Amino acid sequence: MEYVFEVSGMTCGHCERAVTNALHDVDAAAKVQIDRSQNKVVVESTAERETLRHAIAEEGYQVAA
Repeated sequence: MEYVFEVSGMTCGHCERAVTNALHDVDAAAKVQIDRSQNKVVVESTAERETLRHAIAEEGYQVAA
């Protein structure tokens, strides 16, 4: 399933890696695409949307509902 999240607070490559790593901790096979300029994270994963959203939020980023 593909999920799109609006994520604010990502300002650099470290932020991208932190979000990517958090999502991979939930689903190691997840495909993650991040566009900081659009505040967008696209995740292709078998995990539940809320689980992925929670993983991003746990890294300290705001995720729109």
